[in-house]
Amino acid sequence: MEKDKAYFRKLANQIMFDLSDEELEELKKEFEVTIRKMDLLDKINTDDVKEMVYPFEGETHFLREDVVDRVVTQEEALANAPEVREGQVLVPKVVK
Repeated sequence: MEKDKAYFRKLANQIMFDLSDEELEELKKEFEVTIRKMDLLDKINTDDVKEMVYPFEGETHFLREDVVDRVVTQEEALANAPEVREGQVLVPKVVK
């Protein structure tokens, strides 16, 4: 599957990227490497491999009990804030 620079330039423009010729050439090389790797994976014989949803047969999520370790006070939590008002961090307005 040989792709030329025009193909990659069109893709870049569709996602609003402006790539130089050098960047396009590098992208083309990386794409070719990826395609070769995928071709190698396609050659693997998986006829006798059982399909699975998860790679592990047993249960893999173990939840631990919540244990209160160290409680941070409000003063400690606000100690490094640049500006505090009424016990809350004051930040600049970002919406007009």
